Amino acid sequence: MKKTLLAVLALVCVSGSAWAQAPRNKDNVQREWTVIREAPITSVKNQNRSGTCWDYSSLSYFESELLRLGKGEYDLCESFVAYHTYMDRAQKRVRTHGDVSFAEGGSFYDVLYCLKHYGICPQEAMPFPGSLYGDSLFNFTAMWPQAEAIVDAIAKTKAKTIPVQWKDNLSSVFAGYFGQLPTTFDYQGKAYTPKSFAASLGLNWDDYVSLTSYTHEPFYSKFALEIPDNWRWGLSYNLPLDEFMEVMDYAVRQGYAFAWGADVSEKYFNYNGACVVPQDTRDRSTTGSDAERWSGVATTVVQPIEADGEKTITQEMRQLAYDNWETTDDHGMVIYGLAKDQDGKEFFMVKNSWGEYEPYGGKFFASKGFVAYKTMNILINKNAIPKAIRKKLGI
Repeated sequence: MKKTLLAVLALVCVSGSAWAQAPRNKDNVQREWTVIREAPITSVKNQNRSGTCWDYSSLSYFESELLRLGKGEYDLCESFVAYHTYMDRAQKRVRTHGDVSFAEGGSFYDVLYCLKHYGICPQEAMPFPGSLYGDSLFNFTAMWPQAEAIVDAIAKTKAKTIPVQWKDNLSSVFAGYFGQLPTTFDYQGKAYTPKSFAASLGLNWDDYVSLTSYTHEPFYSKFALEIPDNWRWGLSYNLPLDEFMEVMDYAVRQGYAFAWGADVSEKYFNYNGACVVPQDTRDRSTTGSDAERWSGVATTVVQPIEADGEKTITQEMRQLAYDNWETTDDHGMVIYGLAKDQDGKEFFMVKNSWGEYEPYGGKFFASKGFVAYKTMNILINKNAIPKAIRKKLGI
């Protein structure tokens, strides 16, 4: 399915076009948008009740890459990736005696690893998400506890040997929910295996790299982000913040999209409109305070985000937010373009995986300040990185 970019009045966005004025958002600012540049994207999907944003965002990004390169429109199968990734993660948890987490979340590297080692299939080669459980979309509320119980029973056992059938038991849970992993399938009149189908896409998986920006490791080196969902210990190239932002700005201006891992837990994260970082980011809620205890009422004071302008983000602020768990590995999305509001302020255009909610059909805008502050890492085509920075990274 191919969807056009929706605004409030369903205007199609092309480079230089204007978006209709949106209703007032949580920041109480009414904006009009003009697109500067955008990469092609496929339709907005809905991960529903599942922690699979890493899966949806990564495959959405590769679908964008295929469109950018003129290879056609694809709907790649999230179930195929989730099945393989969860089986691998379970085995890592068992091998580490429970020290590695077993959770619904994951990383961009999980998808890249799957594409390289297991291949991929189109959506139609497996049952539609949730359909085998009578759901219209993914809903892991019944399935995941079953999988977790099997894995933890083995990972935390006091036995000296492990029963070999535990992986078959776990695989049957996933097969019952996702469907059987296909070994062969037909697509547009041709027969494929998952590996041959991945090869037919014509993408060089070695072209895709993860970038981040933190000071606790040397710049221009690679390190594994210390987050639970990076259980494969995938490596990210480390850049100073100014160059990290330069890469993202340069990429979208050249017509590239990239997968964006970010913190979405802040009160000023606004998926219905525009994310910006207010000057005062302190929590003004009285929830849990002595005032609430005696009055019985919790209040929240929301500062108008534009009242004093947006906070200027520094490398030190980024690092502190990471070290004190204020910035966490919450959500994977796709940044696919650049737009400006009526005041000329530039925002990245973001594609989400929570369905086609209003006002922008499942898409929203993130300021450069928000992206500088709350980005954990990105997955990007190395050819979208300025040559001078690529040279420093040795790629």
